[in-house]
Amino acid sequence: MTTTTAEPIRSQVVQDYSPGIAHTGGEPIRVRAVNGWYGSFQALYDLSMDMPAKKVTALIGPSGCGKSTFLRWINRMNDQIDSARAEGTIEIAGSNILAPKTDVVELRRHVGMVFQKPNPFPKSIYDNVAFGPRLHYKLSKSDTDGIVERSLRGASLWDEVKDRLNQSAIGLSGGQQQRLCIARALAVDPTTLLMDEPCSALDPKSTAAIEELIAELRENYTIIIVTHNMQQAARVSDATAFMFQGELIEYGATEQIFTAPREKQTEDYIHGRFG
Repeated sequence: MTTTTAEPIRSQVVQDYSPGIAHTGGEPIRVRAVNGWYGSFQALYDLSMDMPAKKVTALIGPSGCGKSTFLRWINRMNDQIDSARAEGTIEIAGSNILAPKTDVVELRRHVGMVFQKPNPFPKSIYDNVAFGPRLHYKLSKSDTDGIVERSLRGASLWDEVKDRLNQSAIGLSGGQQQRLCIARALAVDPTTLLMDEPCSALDPKSTAAIEELIAELRENYTIIIVTHNMQQAARVSDATAFMFQGELIEYGATEQIFTAPREKQTEDYIHGRFG
């Protein structure tokens, strides 16, 4: 199968940090003929789509349809599974991130991920946010302080925790922990955020806070969210991809997908006739 010859994203381990230099904004993601396997089981079939920069793309479909599998290939999390392999092209910033020579550590700096359940480190709130930047940059204390504050503000959490930064992150509420995980992802200055059911373990109030945050973050980041909640997908996303049994059934503007789907299978799923 043909893949792009563009140079992969490469690591610059422990770079000098230049305060005040922000990324240029989210990158579009170009997906072409992506197939994925776990051993002999094929989980993804010939996926192709263009996900726009600085927009929210929702991946919907019944359990087991390949949504999370696809999401985890976008930052190569599936590399941690020995039997997992993929073919095709997922192009970010001109590089095919599925290429064997891709530096996955550097890739995950550019493509952050927020999981279904909040997973703060058993460290202070401050150290949770500072962990990634300390790994990638040579930082002064003032630089670190600035990154921590900026990231917590970006996750709409600063005002709630600024007086207890040295306290354990485990003491935060579930919704606060999830926003802390988002702040931790923002701290390394990514272009893309992947969110795998980020609200499924949260109460309605915390869910509303995360959805408001997603609306704010789309101004600077390309966001891809997996969700089983059709109302949530309709509320937060600009584009929606409906998947079934590893195939992309339909992809388009969210309003079109939810009001005038082209495929009957899409319409049946959205209206709860299966799934």
